Amino acid sequence: MDLNRLAARIVRDSTDPESRDDGKDPEAVARGRRGGLKGGRVRAERMTPEERSEAARRAARARWGSS
Repeated sequence: MDLNRLAARIVRDSTDPESRDDGKDPEAVARGRRGGLKGGRVRAERMTPEERSEAARRAARARWGSS
């Protein structure tokens, strides 16, 4: 392979996201991302105030190591 063509291909593959094949199904990635954008918000809306408080308490313990 010609060195110039190889260089052009490397540049194209590294800069053009459409030309890369990372082995993932783009439709599945899009569906998963949609769920990720709304998941935490919807979960919080469905929790009672007591459940939200307990979840926040557990998160603080995990983050700061307090009891």
